[in-house]
Amino acid sequence: MDCGRDMEFKHKPVLANEVIENLNIKPDGIYVDGTLGGAGHSSLICERLSERGTLIGIDRDDDALAASAKRLEPYHCKKFLVKSDYSDLKYVLQELGIEKVDGALLDIGVSSYQLDNAERGFSYMHDARLDMRMDQSAQLTAYDVVNYYDQAELKRIIKEYGEDKWASRIAEFIVRERKKKLIETTGELVDVIKEAVPASARRGGHHPAKKTFQAIRIEVNDELGQLRKAAAEYSELLSVGGRLCIITFHSIEDRIVKNQFKELTEAKVDEVMRGMPMAQEDEPDFRKVTRKPITASDEELEDNPRSRSAKLRVIERVK
Repeated sequence: MDCGRDMEFKHKPVLANEVIENLNIKPDGIYVDGTLGGAGHSSLICERLSERGTLIGIDRDDDALAASAKRLEPYHCKKFLVKSDYSDLKYVLQELGIEKVDGALLDIGVSSYQLDNAERGFSYMHDARLDMRMDQSAQLTAYDVVNYYDQAELKRIIKEYGEDKWASRIAEFIVRERKKKLIETTGELVDVIKEAVPASARRGGHHPAKKTFQAIRIEVNDELGQLRKAAAEYSELLSVGGRLCIITFHSIEDRIVKNQFKELTEAKVDEVMRGMPMAQEDEPDFRKVTRKPITASDEELEDNPRSRSAKLRVIERVK
């Protein structure tokens, strides 16, 4: 029995009202949810679309696509649910014969379903085989990273992607342990991390394995590479007046989005004319809708603690 498919794909959409308000949805428009998940955000988009409106939902998780298809059945807009990396939107649109969209959303990171489904190996709270693949057909797994990456690479990943000050010790302890026996489960990895992190550092605060699990998950799914590509390319595919909304949950992700949006919304001087008295700045094609990231309200934090670290940034194409 596939327990994963028997679980209901429940996912409370984070910053739902803020996303819908900032997408500025036109009933007959074309909108992309690049991280479809359980269709929490997409169902709210579809509620506001007419029969001539279009939703394009993208996910690399088969369970998410199946659950979303069922959840979106009641809505009468046109719907295209596609298995793909969200960073490949350009190719998805080409296949659908669509040139531009009126808005797009990315909700970066792992879904509640993936965390809560022990078999997927995302959570340090459940013992399961090390996996962490969002796309179950992908080759690289957390097992491969933990057991076959060298110590220097493990340290780099945990330090950069997990921002864990104990990265060096954790990498050292992982390599030492796997020489005795390969690390096969999330529970075994948690035990190694607990041994590596000093007891004084484990008192209070986050679970000691949280940052390492985050780092390995990001590596397995190339999440930062996907985000960098998408933050640059999604903007090119917007119609004038179209908006791009990106929700991130970690500082490293937010920096990528912040820097990309800054580049897109700053006036630029033609390189040929730079330094000349008559040089003029070209007005940017985009404007920031949000000067500072939007965060969850007190009411949402009480209802959905996982929204605590969520940050929403929005830009709009103006020409």
